[in-house]
Amino acid sequence: MPDELDELRQRRMRELMAGQMQDQYQRNIQEQQISSQINTIISQIMEPAAKERLANIRFARPEFARQVEILLIQLYQAGQLPKKLSDEAFKKILEKISSGKREPSIKRI
Repeated sequence: MPDELDELRQRRMRELMAGQMQDQYQRNIQEQQISSQINTIISQIMEPAAKERLANIRFARPEFARQVEILLIQLYQAGQLPKKLSDEAFKKILEKISSGKREPSIKRI
């Protein structure tokens, strides 16, 4: 009887782990598809110099870069961006985004 119970527990644990692995695999596939779609759209709406600037931002601050990408796509879909976003125009957008954020100040006592 205890052996059967242990066997049932082990089987259930294996099933749960297999389910979790499948869920993680599905999430990874979805994330890759979304990233691919975003990259395709960004390539269509940005000039190479602007894309390079975005890549530099992504290297330093990946979460912020993703937010900027989503914002750019929304602006493009709303018709508020030119056909191809230049580096200068991209800099201006970044300035507008970052102007609302407060810079941390360090005070020495």
